[in-house]
Amino acid sequence: MARFDEVKATFWGEGRYGAQPSLTDAALQDAELRLGVRLPASLLEMLRMRNGGAVAEQWNAFPTDVPTSWSESHVPLDDMMGIGRRNGQLSLLDTAYLVGEWGLPSLLVLLTGEGHWWIALDYRRCGRQGEPSVTWFDADDGTELPLAADFRAFVEGLVAAESLDSDDRDGNPPTS
Repeated sequence: MARFDEVKATFWGEGRYGAQPSLTDAALQDAELRLGVRLPASLLEMLRMRNGGAVAEQWNAFPTDVPTSWSESHVPLDDMMGIGRRNGQLSLLDTAYLVGEWGLPSLLVLLTGEGHWWIALDYRRCGRQGEPSVTWFDADDGTELPLAADFRAFVEGLVAAESLDSDDRDGNPPTS
């Protein structure tokens, strides 16, 4: 398992697609007010380096012990949303709309996803000011899978998808 600072130093991938403008204190305060939660300090460390966008290939998967609709062995993290409103790109600020649109539980902040699945900060147990866990949500079948106790542990558990057992990585359920 990698240390947080090691992952943080090499977390972001090439290019700026999906990145929001640099995160300012004012934008952060506004985001926390709009979202109604305190965002984890470890997430903010990442977003102050780059405010969303592509994740480096060496950190683009989180291993799971159970199969999901994505893979037998992991969930994807090809990109992560930032905080802002650049060119219609999704951001953490779109959480309320997306949660409603996809029928997800309340008290989440979505980090990444594509509609049929999401990875989110989960505030249901800790409350709005607590340290949220990280959870996988499958909107199609209504399932959820706890991934990590907090965002820092989630980041420390990331690996390269190519390092995991070979399976169908195109997002379709594996056949066997």
